Amino acid sequence: MYYPQANGLAKDFNKTLCNILKKVVSKSKKNWHEKIEEALWAYKTMYRTPTQSTPYALVYGVEAVLPLELQIPSLRNANMVPKWDGPHVVQEAYTSGSYLLADQEGQKVGPINGRYLKWYYP
Repeated sequence: MYYPQANGLAKDFNKTLCNILKKVVSKSKKNWHEKIEEALWAYKTMYRTPTQSTPYALVYGVEAVLPLELQIPSLRNANMVPKWDGPHVVQEAYTSGSYLLADQEGQKVGPINGRYLKWYYP
């Protein structure tokens, strides 16, 4: 079945994946299948301007912890508590299904994947 919007997204993704693979495979290009997992991880953790987030964060609701970050102690690893424990107010709803939230003090949180949100009844 032909679906132009999805085909365009698939073409864009394939182009981005090919560009990442060009940077990590050897000149012989015979080992691309060994590097595809690393290339996909790079894609999932790459910041996207339209969504103001990474694809990983939109799917799982938290930023990915890179393997290197596990070896180096940092403030980020010490504070692995979600920042959106409610109640929060939805400030903006994006077409991708993510939401920008604000806490009771007006601090913005997000974007957060909508499937991680629950209705709050006081």
